[in-house]
Amino acid sequence: MVVVGGGLVGLTLALDLARHGVEVTLLDEDDSVASGSRAICFAKRTLEIMGRLGLGERFAQKGITWQTGRVFHRDREAYAFDLLPEAGHEYPAFVNLQQYYAEHWLVEACREAGVELRWKHRVTVVEPCAEAVRLTVETPDGPYGLTAEWLLACDGARSQIRESLALPFTGQVFRDRFLIADVVIKADVAFPTERWFWFDPPFHPDQSVLLHKQPDDVWRIDFQLGWDADPEEEKRPERVTARVRAMLGPDIPFALEWVSVYTFRCRLLERFRHGRVIFAGDSAHQVSPFGARGGNSGVQDAENLAWKLAFVLQGRAPEALLDSYDTERVAAAEENILHSTRSTDFITPKSEAARAYRDAVLELAAAQAFARPLVNSGRLSRPAIYAASALNTPDHGAWPGGVPPGAPAPDAPVMQQGRPSWLLRHLGDGFRLLVFGPPATLPPGGLPSGLVPIFITPEETEGALWDHSGLAATRFAAPRGGAVLLRPDQHIAARFAMPDPAAIRAALDRAMAKDAA
Repeated sequence: MVVVGGGLVGLTLALDLARHGVEVTLLDEDDSVASGSRAICFAKRTLEIMGRLGLGERFAQKGITWQTGRVFHRDREAYAFDLLPEAGHEYPAFVNLQQYYAEHWLVEACREAGVELRWKHRVTVVEPCAEAVRLTVETPDGPYGLTAEWLLACDGARSQIRESLALPFTGQVFRDRFLIADVVIKADVAFPTERWFWFDPPFHPDQSVLLHKQPDDVWRIDFQLGWDADPEEEKRPERVTARVRAMLGPDIPFALEWVSVYTFRCRLLERFRHGRVIFAGDSAHQVSPFGARGGNSGVQDAENLAWKLAFVLQGRAPEALLDSYDTERVAAAEENILHSTRSTDFITPKSEAARAYRDAVLELAAAQAFARPLVNSGRLSRPAIYAASALNTPDHGAWPGGVPPGAPAPDAPVMQQGRPSWLLRHLGDGFRLLVFGPPATLPPGGLPSGLVPIFITPEETEGALWDHSGLAATRFAAPRGGAVLLRPDQHIAARFAMPDPAAIRAALDRAMAKDAA
């Protein structure tokens, strides 16, 4: 198994595959983690995935936790919003963390898991075959050939593999530019740990600005520049410093740490799987950064693909299972691009009529709640729900509500042997059957091999997790005695009002695409 690309997505995919027992070789043309903070907003679902991979605590402890956002129009606040209004989750709505920290920890974890990391190895030629993919790899010591049973392309927006296969992106490149400035501010600043977004602020008129706090006294500031801006000129330290000074005022000392200029792109491949070459992350899809959908979506790509490929390699599922990666993650990318495009159109109106509409919405939002959902400063990343997936099974018996098949399992506080814990910590990397009742709930006949039951009860019970707050049953809307089949990526595959061994076996087969083989 060869992964190309040692960034956030490639490292996550390599680590997840290794945890499933797959031998992985990772190639990257560089020999360092990301320069600059890059993707900084890690959403709750990504934190849960990192928790399963053993890194969630690091992200949570080092990252800056936030869940409140504020939107400003000119010199006043339009409104504020809370991204996680309910309690009872292990992870917050978001943490801000420089991407280089995430990649450094992932590199350490990959090494511990046995992933072979080859730095300064650049893929130059890709030759797909029926049963493998032949590669030519350039290194400082000269080129060599490599044959990969499967090639996983995680080599970013300028993917050499995508270019080698002449695969076109479809979508838009928006005529606007934005400046990213990572600014170190040691002094106390009157900015709380929140996401602040300005439309047409006095310090940057007729444009927009985004502000985020990161660890180590670093603040991320995004300045809209307009299409006519010269990227190289705008990156000059004196120009960036002048913009930041206008924002912060004359008395706050600061230093520039990293500067970049980017253009909005909302594009994707028509298919992510091309024979034995599979694309993930920015090599497969690109979105504008407002909304934190790029890195978070790429991590979900990796999680979706890892277990499926591992099951195919291990002979536990047919190759048809990989077709569901394509359909599920293409649909997720299309949803992200839809939201990202709408955000871009609102942030950078393309006509005077569009600008008038935007400004009217912002004026109304300050006093009228109905207008606030119309404000779009970047719809923030949400986990994909694979509602139309062929791996889902319709409910077996009446199920009164809750999260549907295709959705990721919600977390909830539980007690295990008198100690507090969290539900998602007990799900692991395989198929699980959540049973909302004691062990005696399961009828005779047993479960399919490899399917592990997890019992959840409203009272302390031997061999079960205690749902002492009732939040687990509430969030699943689980009837007493009901059961939920979870995939290795923790998405719901099926729900059973009463566990039935035959129905569970059929749903498990469907979740592994055995009925499509």
